[in-house]
Amino acid sequence: MTGPRQTQRLSADQAGIAAAAELLRTGKLVALPTETVYGLAADASDDRAVASIYAAKERPSFNPLISHLPDVDAARRQGLFDAPALALAKAFWPGPLTLVVPASSSCTVCSLARAGLDSVALRVPSHPVARAVLQAAGRPIAAPSANRSGRVSPTQAEHVFADLDGRIDAVLDAGPTAVGVESSIVACLGGAPRLLRPGGVPRAALEAAIGQALVIVEEGGTAPLAPGLLASHYAPRAAVRLDAEAPRPGEAWLGFGPGPDGALPALAFNLSPSGDLTEAAANLFAAMRHLDDQRPATIAIAPIPMRGLGEAINDRLRRAAAPR
Repeated sequence: MTGPRQTQRLSADQAGIAAAAELLRTGKLVALPTETVYGLAADASDDRAVASIYAAKERPSFNPLISHLPDVDAARRQGLFDAPALALAKAFWPGPLTLVVPASSSCTVCSLARAGLDSVALRVPSHPVARAVLQAAGRPIAAPSANRSGRVSPTQAEHVFADLDGRIDAVLDAGPTAVGVESSIVACLGGAPRLLRPGGVPRAALEAAIGQALVIVEEGGTAPLAPGLLASHYAPRAAVRLDAEAPRPGEAWLGFGPGPDGALPALAFNLSPSGDLTEAAANLFAAMRHLDDQRPATIAIAPIPMRGLGEAINDRLRRAAAPR
C-alpha cells in the first residue's frame, strides 16, 4: 500500500497541465482524463514510478501497461513499426487504438511497464488535456485506469478521489470523460497483425486500413502481450527455485531483505536490501534478466512476503518457475 499523501486537485488549464507534467517528470502519480476514462499516470521510463502504479491500484499481477505518447513520431521512437502498424497509426491516432510492436533500440519504456517483454504497447490518446500533458512531460506515460484493482473504472475526478485519495499525488480534473469502450489492441510483431482485444475502433475499419484480415486471438491464449489478456511472464532459461532460505552451490541468488548468513555467490542480486516491496517490484524484471543472461542452471529466490506488492511479485515468480 502507498501513502498516506496529500492528493491535489489540479485544474485543466495551462498551470494545472504544467504542474501535472512536472509531477510526472519527478516520479509522481497523477490521474489524467482520456477519451474513455481517467488513467493513473506515471513516467513509463521509471521502474519505481511504474511500481507505484501497481501499489496504488493494489493490482494483483504485473501485466504489460499501455504507454501513452503525444503523437506518432514520439511513438515511433519507442517501437518498431512495420507497414501495417504504420498504416494503423496514421489512420487511427490519436484515438482508441493500442499497437503492440517490437521495442526499438531507443525504447525508454521500462522493463516493469513492459512486463519483461521485448514488445511495447503504445497509444496516442485523443483527449486534448491528456495530449497536452504528454507533450509537456516529454516522455512515455503509463496510464491504466485510475481505480483500485477490481473497482469500476472512473469517468469523473470524484470517482478517482473516492478510490485513490491519499494514495496518489494529484488528479487533473477536466470534468466527466466521454465514456466509451477500451482501446482496440492490435499486435504487429511480424506476420499477419493480430487483434488482441476488440475496442473503440471496429475490426472492419482496422482491416480496411491495412487491406487484410486480422488474426483473432482468443482470450486465454498463451501470448500475454497486452493489458486485458492472460498475464504474461518473463520466462528465464534457468530453472527457478522459490522460497529459498539460501543459495545452494552453483545457484544464482535473487535476494530480498537482509539476506541469509554466509557468503553469497558471485552471481547475486538483492531486490531490496531494506525489504521495500515497491523497490523490489521496480527491480524485478531487470534483475531476473541480468541473472539469467549469465546462464546459471538455477536461480534461487528468497521468500517474498505476501502483502502489498508482494502478491504481484509472487504471482510473477510462480509463473517464471512453472514447468516449461
